[in-house]
Amino acid sequence: MRSLADQVIVITGASSGIGRATALAAADAGARVVLAARGKAALTAVREAIETAGGEALTVPADVADFGQVEALGLAAVARFGRINTWVNCAGISVYGELADVDPAEFRRVIEVDLLGPVHGAKVALAQMRTQPEGGTIVNVSSGLGDRAVPLQSAYCAAKRGLNGFGEALRMELEHGNVPVRVTTVKPASIDTPFFRHARSKTGAAPSPVPPVYAPELVAEAILFAATHPVRDLPVGGASTALSVLEKVAPRLLDRQLALAAYPLQQEERPKDAAAADNLVLASSGPATTGGGYGGRRFSLDTWLRLHPPARRLALAGSVIGGLVALQARRR
Repeated sequence: MRSLADQVIVITGASSGIGRATALAAADAGARVVLAARGKAALTAVREAIETAGGEALTVPADVADFGQVEALGLAAVARFGRINTWVNCAGISVYGELADVDPAEFRRVIEVDLLGPVHGAKVALAQMRTQPEGGTIVNVSSGLGDRAVPLQSAYCAAKRGLNGFGEALRMELEHGNVPVRVTTVKPASIDTPFFRHARSKTGAAPSPVPPVYAPELVAEAILFAATHPVRDLPVGGASTALSVLEKVAPRLLDRQLALAAYPLQQEERPKDAAAADNLVLASSGPATTGGGYGGRRFSLDTWLRLHPPARRLALAGSVIGGLVALQARRR
């Protein structure tokens, strides 16, 4: 796999949050980046930041729910840089509310962006990557909520669960055809981005991330790791791993806990009217930001071990040895 300095990376949802953090980190590592999102002003701000730092970037305004626009994004990337080495599907939206309060059109819009958007991106990326001897990498940014759903975000959780399944099916198809394209699913926990301020709320309250909250740069690091290392799934933040494990070990108990705790944890005390500005249909105005002001943690031991395989193997070996020593001592 090529080093980041020798890659062309396409990033959807690049105007804010995780996508913006990934774009800045990729450009800082020497990659040429193609930035896509709906907001032109926000995309321009990211491109200017990259170019000011000496990097090279191309902006292509696009709504990933429209296959024609995603196809045009791929063509623009190849026309400018000649290839696509990594395609990052990072665009995401949400609507908060119980199903009874969410309109079918709102639910459908989340599915179109969060699930069909990555499908569109993968199809366009594959069309180009199949022609390249070295293939390429598709990174789907899913969520810990793709492994374990929570109330008030049924559309988002459904889309992310579907995205996980899509990645698995696509990976098997590529392996069957011996196509040198790798598929990685990144599963972040709650991340400190403007995602929550941009989401539509049908609850009457402003959406809030469930703690613990992690910095978007942590996810960007995981995405770029996937661009240079063949890896299947990458949870980001120990909370994502813990949620997945608890779902497998005690799903009914988790149901009861989330039915009670997830309501207050996902809502701030300040109100947000259903008619307030959001990015469900139209892009948010302004230059946008990477962080959301939620004080994200900049380190996760679980994630660090996943991104440093030798240290992870050493830690695993140490745990096994420690367990054997403890067992022997107990027998004595």
